[in-house]
Amino acid sequence: MSVTLAALALLAVFLLLLVLSVPISVAIAISSIVTALFFLTWEQVVFIVMQKMNSGLDSFSLIAVPLFILAGNIMNNGGIAGRLIDLAQVIAGRIPGSLAQTNVIGNMIFGSLSGSAVAAAAAIGGTLHGREKDEGYDPAFATSVNIASAPTGLLIPPTTAFIVYSMIAGGVSVSALFMAGYVPGILMGLVTMAIAYVHARKAGYPTSPRPSLAEAGRVTLRAIPSLLLIVVVVGGIVAGVFTATEGAAVAVLYCLVLSLIYRSMSWSAFKEVLLATAATSGIILFLISASSALSWVMAYTGIPDAISAAVLSVSGSTYVVYLLMVVVLLVVGTFMDITPAILIFTPIFLPMATELGMDPVHFGVVLVFSMCIGTMTPPVGSVLFVACSISGVTIEQVTRRLIPYLVALVALLLVVTYVPALSTGLPSLMGLM
Repeated sequence: MSVTLAALALLAVFLLLLVLSVPISVAIAISSIVTALFFLTWEQVVFIVMQKMNSGLDSFSLIAVPLFILAGNIMNNGGIAGRLIDLAQVIAGRIPGSLAQTNVIGNMIFGSLSGSAVAAAAAIGGTLHGREKDEGYDPAFATSVNIASAPTGLLIPPTTAFIVYSMIAGGVSVSALFMAGYVPGILMGLVTMAIAYVHARKAGYPTSPRPSLAEAGRVTLRAIPSLLLIVVVVGGIVAGVFTATEGAAVAVLYCLVLSLIYRSMSWSAFKEVLLATAATSGIILFLISASSALSWVMAYTGIPDAISAAVLSVSGSTYVVYLLMVVVLLVVGTFMDITPAILIFTPIFLPMATELGMDPVHFGVVLVFSMCIGTMTPPVGSVLFVACSISGVTIEQVTRRLIPYLVALVALLLVVTYVPALSTGLPSLMGLM
């Protein structure tokens, strides 16, 4: 069977199962098995696929994934969001449309701490929704700001997206990836703030009252313990004090201590957090397991090399190939969540990117940034649906407001793609690359 037929068989079975509403992890496993059967016997396929699925989870680094999820869930239920919102409002209070600006800054801070765009959209957007409604904000505008800024936490570390990518990419430094995400993540937030500022000025949205120096100091002091999590975890990982997995364990312990100090989470709520973490972790880990089998099938059939050769044959220009790669990733992001997209498309595009001279750290940032934009768009945009359900705004109503943000963020993605220093500058400066 040729590589083309193998690729078509894999794609056809996978899409058919998705149309039939089969969970994506199961669809990946079944399509991998069906494709492998064209080349090997049933006994060989069962043995090898099971072996690859098992070995795909045999990684110390993967323990960080459920631990960071647990830390994020504790933060989401442990009274931390309110303190961060108060700090964000002190920072953004004098900017027109200050509550919208507070939403952006709050999402940047909380999203980076929790590592979840959905958690940020729910916690920060949910808290600010009532205040924005009381001050006369257009619900569609407020929701669009929440949607556009929530994914910043997927780039600003600590984030599980980079940990998953590091594992699939063959041991790319997690510390380097964490540092590489800072500048693009912050730029993403600033671009969102700039667009919100322009709209707020036109609409005449108010600024918040200037807080007294004592009030600003009190709010900052209340938020410092939460902010120290970034210093402890990211600083410890980058300094080599502990690994990403050990840093995730430290994050869990730190969040538990904060929750006990704040007395904001009951025992029953903690049990619910553990159950939610177990459910989410099980989904992600099985997805990683199934994707390990898929990666082996693609490598065995030569699909990544064939796709790379096809794309490179379109043009000899590196810039054109980068553009094609980004377009494909953006399209993929609209149909697939970030974790399966990283698992499936890293083996396909990373070899091609490195062949063109793109550093694996740089490619990781481009990949995650592309998937961030995908979380904002239908049909699978998780942040889009969560933010709309919180505010009660329909997708049709928010889409028009969201277009300027999407255009600006795609433009920023292209800048990040074509200017490697925005991603690699900080980790290189710190001696991590």
